[in-house]
Amino acid sequence: MSAAAGLLWALAALLVAGVWIYNRLVADRNLAREGYADIDVQLKRRADLVPQLVEAVRAYAAYERATLSAVTELRASAVGFGTGPAEARFDVERELGAKLKQLLLLQENYPQLKADANFRDLSAKLVDTEDQLQHARRFYNGAVNQYRNRLESFPQVIVARAFGFEPLPFFETEDRDAVKVAL
Repeated sequence: MSAAAGLLWALAALLVAGVWIYNRLVADRNLAREGYADIDVQLKRRADLVPQLVEAVRAYAAYERATLSAVTELRASAVGFGTGPAEARFDVERELGAKLKQLLLLQENYPQLKADANFRDLSAKLVDTEDQLQHARRFYNGAVNQYRNRLESFPQVIVARAFGFEPLPFFETEDRDAVKVAL
């Protein structure tokens, strides 16, 4: 085999490896995007429940205006974000989750609220949504971790930089517990 033929085989092997690496990076990025889409569905479901929950609480907890206003404002801010994972959206969603937990805990101060069937139904739906969100967040973060590992590993890092692959943000929460409400 001549040197030219050997060089052609080596270039062909590099090209095939580059294509294979590129396709793996695309698949990993798409898996992370799919995971984010699942999170987005749960965040929209949660956002749809918020106004109903606020109204149910407002009737009983007239003195809790600050919490109700904060929840309403954070919900409006969260709904205002576009598509795709963004660190700023994740920050707002974390704050909204924390405020929703405070809102659900108000039922301890208002026994008549605890007995309200509408509130119980809405809080159960919210707890279920938070559980679904936790599962979707774990799937998304696992996909992002795999994608980021590939972006930073050799030789994938060469292909990733050449084609402009960017790392995606993790969606982490400060409080790892799901919302628990005594009904």
